[in-house]
Amino acid sequence: MKQPVLVIEDDTTLCQLLARQLSKAGFATTGVSTWSAAQSYLARTEPALVITDVRLPEGDMLDHLLELAENYPVIVLTAFGSVRNAVEAMKKGAADYLLKPVSLDELLLTVERTLETVTLRRENQFSRRQLDVHDATHNLLVGEGAGIEAVRRLISAVAEEDITVLVQGESGTGKELVARAIHRGGPRAGRSFVVVDCCTLQERLFESELFGHERGAFTGAERQKSGLIEGAEGGTLFLDEIGEIDGAIQAKLLRVLETGQYRRVGGTRDLHADVRIVTATNRDLAAMVEAGEFRADLFYRLNAFNIYVPALRERREDIPLLATRFLHHHSFSRRIDKRLTGPALRKLVCYDWPGNVRELRNVIERAIILSRDRPMIGPEHLAFGANASRSHAVVTLSFDHEPTLDEIEEEYLATQLKKYSGRRGAVAEALGVSERSVYRMIKRFNLVGG
Repeated sequence: MKQPVLVIEDDTTLCQLLARQLSKAGFATTGVSTWSAAQSYLARTEPALVITDVRLPEGDMLDHLLELAENYPVIVLTAFGSVRNAVEAMKKGAADYLLKPVSLDELLLTVERTLETVTLRRENQFSRRQLDVHDATHNLLVGEGAGIEAVRRLISAVAEEDITVLVQGESGTGKELVARAIHRGGPRAGRSFVVVDCCTLQERLFESELFGHERGAFTGAERQKSGLIEGAEGGTLFLDEIGEIDGAIQAKLLRVLETGQYRRVGGTRDLHADVRIVTATNRDLAAMVEAGEFRADLFYRLNAFNIYVPALRERREDIPLLATRFLHHHSFSRRIDKRLTGPALRKLVCYDWPGNVRELRNVIERAIILSRDRPMIGPEHLAFGANASRSHAVVTLSFDHEPTLDEIEEEYLATQLKKYSGRRGAVAEALGVSERSVYRMIKRFNLVGG
């Protein structure tokens, strides 16, 4: 889509020349000769750049520059003898100035430099937020099990395709990190990755934060404000916990997905959203659609490509690797190289982790503190949450067909063997049978652990 540029110049010949040259360079250029015509244009169109003469028949453009430069990058045209005006214009927010007569080569160079500076400034607003999660992003694919390998394959398959992705999984499984991996692996990797937490924004402010607002749109809106969609221009917008947004926002988000257009709160101009949208939820959106709590058309749009992130209890084989990674990559003292004892590792593997990877990280960091100067972390240093006793009741068995009783029994036994690291006594106690019975079941199903 061509970027719109507005030229304000009362010299009709020069105005047409500038507009023609910029149009040849690939911009959607409009030339006007009065401030009133410029205001009419700005009421219906959002330009990427404004080029304006300092003096117009209706008065001095410097009087309007503060308001203009607050909303758009502005390049000022000034006569050679009025460099002082150019300096004043820069103080009032102009991005650059050009001396008349205008060199067409210099015009294009200045326009491209100004637009590039605006893009870099927008992206830098979000770059600091990304630094503190850089290590966490690299920690994403830690693991060797089938569950995390499936996630890797799906990320690899979809990253290059500029389509909407829905990431599903329990809280704490790393859905945002999956979204970041998709962003980093795709064509928008060099641009911004903007996170919107749909849970934390108040309902009344959500629309303003997402789409931005015009000055005077509501009480307290003293100036125009760009939304997070604009902040993600050219990059990826990640909507976390998308199941929490209300019906009105669902309708407006659907419009963005279907048309690529949106409006600021209180605005009348359609803006173009050049963003890739990735969403995540820990809720069952299909069930919410059935219950009338989520728009079916939006769900199908969001669910163009689905990635399920397995819970930590579904990939116990990765717990030792993750725990070791967190031991070596924490944000506080690293005076002592700490390790986990065998009993401590077994305790971590046996626990069902209702808080998933996030909870594991917290437990490891707490254990580092509790073990003080000791190099070894034992079971006594591991403190689990209040739901620890209840978490053991959570068991997930997955089949791609209607299973037989034997298949269910085999899958459940394999799950318990993995959970208790092959210790038949612990498995027998969990199943409420004798250790000899567990041994016979292992032999019967030819499972590892016999």
